[in-house]
Amino acid sequence: MNIKYIIPVIVGIALIAIFVIIPGSEPSENSLIITESSDDGIMITNGQKHLVPLDKIKSGGPPKDGIPSIDNPQFTEASNENHVSDDDIVIGLEINGDARAYPLSILVWHEIVNDNVGGVPVAVTYCPLCFTNQVFERVINGQEVEFGTSGKLYNSNLVMYDRLTNSYWSQAMGKAITGELTGYELNIIPFDVITWQDWKNLFPDTVVLTTDTGHVRAYSVDPYGDYYTDSRIIFPVDNNDDRMHPKEIILGFDDGEIYKAYKQEDVESSITINDQINNKPILLISLFQGNARAFERTLDDKVLEFFFDDNKIFDTETNSEWNYDGIAISGPLEGTELIRLPFNPGFWFEWVAFHPETEVFGES
Repeated sequence: MNIKYIIPVIVGIALIAIFVIIPGSEPSENSLIITESSDDGIMITNGQKHLVPLDKIKSGGPPKDGIPSIDNPQFTEASNENHVSDDDIVIGLEINGDARAYPLSILVWHEIVNDNVGGVPVAVTYCPLCFTNQVFERVINGQEVEFGTSGKLYNSNLVMYDRLTNSYWSQAMGKAITGELTGYELNIIPFDVITWQDWKNLFPDTVVLTTDTGHVRAYSVDPYGDYYTDSRIIFPVDNNDDRMHPKEIILGFDDGEIYKAYKQEDVESSITINDQINNKPILLISLFQGNARAFERTLDDKVLEFFFDDNKIFDTETNSEWNYDGIAISGPLEGTELIRLPFNPGFWFEWVAFHPETEVFGES
């Protein structure tokens, strides 16, 4: 796993304690006593709507907006940047020809970027505790909204709030878990977790988020130290599972309440994986270290099988050649395009905390 700017352990632990780890001293929200449940899983406790138990939503230390979102992001051309190394990890996003990169070295200090990419309002989000990256369309009931950090965690994962209704949202679930919008689910937009060099190779015209955030932060260091590779899980989670190391990077998929996890390293070593989830045929492919993409592999009701040969992607049915965007570039299917699928990349412990019944690719 390629995480840059790992600082000495003592300094790292100190920064974590100051920045995110010290628990708050707020009274338990579970002191409420009158609870009703509905068929859709939404509970009402003393008039408060919620989707998860209130006592499981924990303080992460900072207050609301104590970790400030970036609401007016500034970008520069790739040729002009001098704050990102080629092997730094970025969230890469391309919508309607607009390609942008968001370095994790900046996001670790802010966790949310409210942006507009290719005409689409998006929230680019990152939870360092879980290494979960996700991009949401920040439109609720047809209205554009901003998201901020609530200072809370659920299953050690970022809890956001929207600045329209002040409802709380679980990043991992992509759903509102308390407040007026409880149960509302955001649209997820496919993106890449990828090195800056590889993203530039894919999109030479990309722009990249700068450190001109309006806040003073030590963007050259990572406050989490060696947390990303050791076995510590600092905040409580609902379920532990020793099928793999808690910090193993997985790609989590769900379809009709069927859940499945793939090790990132398995996709990288195989390059292409033809599989299915809940009878939906899918393709996973990785052409770059630490990166993967997923597609539906059904085209006109016909299921395709894919393979990688001579640095090219082909389907076995027509021997058409495909690019990394899921578009056939030669052969009988030239010009056709597969549907790209979103998924949930992050640490194993986080995925299994939310989905204890998950399948794991490769298990019998």
